[in-house]
Amino acid sequence: VMFTACELGVFDLLLESGEPLSSDAIAAHLGTSTTGMERLLDACVGLKLLAVELTQGGALYRNTEISNIYLTKSSPKSQYHIMMYYSNTVYLCWHYLADAVREGRNQYERAFGISSKDPFGAMYRSEEEMLKFLAGQNSVWSICGRDVLAAFDLSHFTQIYDLGGGGGALAQECVSLYPNSTVTIYDLPKVVQVAKEQFIPPEEHRIAFHEGDFFNDSIPEAELYILSKILHDWDDDKCRQLLAKVHKACKPGGGVLLVESLLNEDKSGPLETQLYSMNMLVQTEGKERTAAEYSKLLEAAGFGEVQVKRTGKLYDAVLGRK
Repeated sequence: VMFTACELGVFDLLLESGEPLSSDAIAAHLGTSTTGMERLLDACVGLKLLAVELTQGGALYRNTEISNIYLTKSSPKSQYHIMMYYSNTVYLCWHYLADAVREGRNQYERAFGISSKDPFGAMYRSEEEMLKFLAGQNSVWSICGRDVLAAFDLSHFTQIYDLGGGGGALAQECVSLYPNSTVTIYDLPKVVQVAKEQFIPPEEHRIAFHEGDFFNDSIPEAELYILSKILHDWDDDKCRQLLAKVHKACKPGGGVLLVESLLNEDKSGPLETQLYSMNMLVQTEGKERTAAEYSKLLEAAGFGEVQVKRTGKLYDAVLGRK
């Protein structure tokens, strides 16, 4: 219901109109059937995404605060892009959840007819798909970015590499929070091109780019490496391999910041993280982990003084030092 209302532009229309509208007016504006639109709007009311008021002329609908903030395209905290990515990609993989559980692997082959061997080859299978994914990831950092970067005082790290930095929203948060730092976004060549063209303004000189595949190419020396939502894509072996490479490249006294959604130690929650872990099953080769599991991976790679900070938001922070 939420995906459809976003896709059809219901929340945008109600924000722009500046006044409550009838289901007939909304249907006419958006070019839909009146019967379908009325039921969609009522379901949105049930989900607390819209509010309704009965007048003599009939029912009038308006956005709730949560829809104005998160579901309209023009809001600075808009989650519209990640909603469209969930709707058109993730949701289709979840259709094959039973197969994923039986086989223990992602479901791109069934959902899209493309090889499941290379999850990012599948995620970036077209320019449009890659844009949707990167814009979606950026929208998440508009809500959680500052919390994970401020969980520890990172001001003494001036030379930072954001491995798999994607569209660069976290890098932008980082240079805004720590103005003396420079951040290099290290990602696949086609991702870097899109980030440069679409997401990072050319006048932002504190953000640089490095094209490469961090599993197969060298990782340059830096004081701090950020791995945000990277390790959860891969199995333990791949994580150990990557962290060992990062440890080798890291300057003495430097560190690595993991940004992940942490499971409770007994795996009893949080529910969002448990569901993300199911999502990792249908979409990647990885899983969500506990703080102890991440600490163990960091220590196996040579990092010490591991600290964990839960932010109370979707993503938490784990810092390891060399």
